[in-house]
Amino acid sequence: MIWNIEYETMAREDIRQLQIERLQSTLNRVYKNVPYYKALFDEYHIIPEEINSIADLRQIPFTTKATLRENYPYGMFAVPLREVVRIHSSSGTTGKPTVVGYTRNDLKHWSELMARVLAAAGVTKDDTVQIAFDYGLFTGGFGFHYGAELIGASVVPTSLAAPEKQIHIMRDYRTTVLACSPSFALAIAEKLKELKINRNELVMRIGIFGSEPWSEKLRSSIQNDLFIDAYDTYGLSEIMGPGVASECDRKNGLHLFEDHYIAEIIDPDTGKVLPPGEMGELVLTTITKEAMPMIRYRTGDLTKMIEESCPCGRKSLRLARFTTRSDDMFIIHGVKLFPSQIESILATVEHTEPHYQLIIEREGGMDELEIQVEVSENIVFDEVKKLMKIQDEIKQRIFEEYGIHVKVKLVESKRLERTQGKIKRVIDRRNQQQ
Repeated sequence: MIWNIEYETMAREDIRQLQIERLQSTLNRVYKNVPYYKALFDEYHIIPEEINSIADLRQIPFTTKATLRENYPYGMFAVPLREVVRIHSSSGTTGKPTVVGYTRNDLKHWSELMARVLAAAGVTKDDTVQIAFDYGLFTGGFGFHYGAELIGASVVPTSLAAPEKQIHIMRDYRTTVLACSPSFALAIAEKLKELKINRNELVMRIGIFGSEPWSEKLRSSIQNDLFIDAYDTYGLSEIMGPGVASECDRKNGLHLFEDHYIAEIIDPDTGKVLPPGEMGELVLTTITKEAMPMIRYRTGDLTKMIEESCPCGRKSLRLARFTTRSDDMFIIHGVKLFPSQIESILATVEHTEPHYQLIIEREGGMDELEIQVEVSENIVFDEVKKLMKIQDEIKQRIFEEYGIHVKVKLVESKRLERTQGKIKRVIDRRNQQQ
């Protein structure tokens, strides 16, 4: 279902014209009201009125997470604090948190964008939406909440309640839609098996998942274990929260809401803008955000643009599914690798689960990669020959594909440590061992 016919089906030339108009207005506002952007524009001799096309954006340097931390807490706000009605922030576990603000109009836009996300997945006013995202400073829970209420659905804000509690609420409240991270959905599916609850006791039909990259194998596992139709959605707090792009029922890329955002794909190493169809880092510019506009913000997420029209009727550009981040990359023996590349190989090996962890260590001056992967519950760990065969197959396929030797450790199902349902994909201990 298309929630906003006017903007979601707008012709390409009309979208471009709308973007330019809103971009010029945004650039003028940040130049006048955000000291950081005023100094930046002056340094690079950028005059907002002379940015007359999307290509002209390339004159402006990138904004990064470091920029936000350097202007902590309110230095990037484009309105007085009295006009900011909501403040969210990151955890700040790796330094100062990044703080984001919303005006009342920003919250109105956010609600409407999330209604688009939910409607694209088939959610209606007759649904009961269980939101298992955090409702604290993290933006996810609130975004889904606003969108579901705007559609008219019933909202069950379970936040990060334990998987067992989530399941009992699903059953008792007759939840039809689940919104959470894909890792947490898997944790719920595992607990469902452990409790031996008959899946027919649940009436769930749709899952909308985001906040982390996830593969098609993970999608299949979630759909098979929970008997639902699983949709991918994308967003980030610095831009708006969830509500940047989302899948329709064709699941052939995530529709970007171009009436609110301008997207570019760049080479992560050089910063050069890449043409449609080439994989690179997503850069976003907001064109309706009032409290905290972002100009050419480097997201760190890798994707590519899909220009071909979608049969669903939406005319917007689509983004390929996000499977990794530019900063997740690691180098082993001179080979650049992403977790998603390892995951794609594990997905082809029988009896492995979509739960793995990559441990990088330095032994005798040499880098070593150990892959720890959970195996199916039907594998008995006394079957040494079968286990060795799985290990050898993983090692061989990785060597054939990337020319590196790795260690492989098979672990029992559910043995890898999870935090809020997530497994930390890469643990790099090399700096600790120097």
